Amino acid sequence: MSEPLTGPVIFEPGDVVALKSGGPAMTVIGVKEDGVQCLWYADVTDEVKTSVIPAICIEKALAWEDDEDEDDGGKLKKSGKKKRHDDD
Repeated sequence: MSEPLTGPVIFEPGDVVALKSGGPAMTVIGVKEDGVQCLWYADVTDEVKTSVIPAICIEKALAWEDDEDEDDGGKLKKSGKKKRHDDD
C-alpha cells in the first residue's frame, strides 16, 4: 500500500470550511472526538445552524470570490483551486 502524500488536515476554531460535496461556507467552532463542530447561516430558513461533521467530509476554503465580471453568487474558492485570469 502506498502512503498518502500529505498528512491529515487539522481544523481549528475560526477556519472557514465547506462540505466536499458543496454547500454553504461554515465556520469551525470546535473540534470533537467524533468530528468538527461547524456553524453556518442557512438562507432557506433564515437561521444560524450548528452540527458536528466528520472531518473526512469537509475541506478548508481559501476565500470568497467577489468578482465584478461574473455573477457567481459568492461561491467559495476551495483549497488548491485558483481562478485564472488571462490578460489577452
